[in-house]
Amino acid sequence: MKLYIKNMVCDRCKMVVKNEIENLGYSLVKVELGEIELNQEITDIQKKDIKLNLEKFGFEVIDDKRSRIIELIKNKLIDLVQNKNADLDKNLSIFLSENLNQDYSKLSNLFSEIEGVSIEKYFINLKIEKVKELIIYDELSFSEIADLLNYSSVAHLSNQFKKITGFTPTHFKQIKEAKRTQIDKL
Repeated sequence: MKLYIKNMVCDRCKMVVKNEIENLGYSLVKVELGEIELNQEITDIQKKDIKLNLEKFGFEVIDDKRSRIIELIKNKLIDLVQNKNADLDKNLSIFLSENLNQDYSKLSNLFSEIEGVSIEKYFINLKIEKVKELIIYDELSFSEIADLLNYSSVAHLSNQFKKITGFTPTHFKQIKEAKRTQIDKL
């Protein structure tokens, strides 16, 4: 049985959810960003018990189909930015359509309706938060960050960064006090 989990955005989230589910005595087939697959069917009471346990850690079990699709989109985009962005060799709309087996215009309309922001804007916000993280770590040059996050140039990264944050990357690097936004808060 599959359960869809909101706010599961990183490997640590996967680990916490896995541990909690196993501590409740359930066997897992797999744990992915935003979803788990249990080895057995569960009752509504058991599902409620899982919901309550996961809520303590800021996770939510998603029941309705529209919310599940939104969460799948977010998780695909988060995974792309965090782990595979430099490998994106196609248009974002094609990437999402292929990965979610759905028409992009339907995904885009649903996302905008529910989240109040376009998929593209959400994706840009994720990338900018990753740029902030990399700037704070101070291990890569702006050129390396631009390459890593699939920007066409440092100027493109800089323009987008300034448009979103109000700072140039250089100024942000100097002040480092501008707070980063947690991914699950975007």
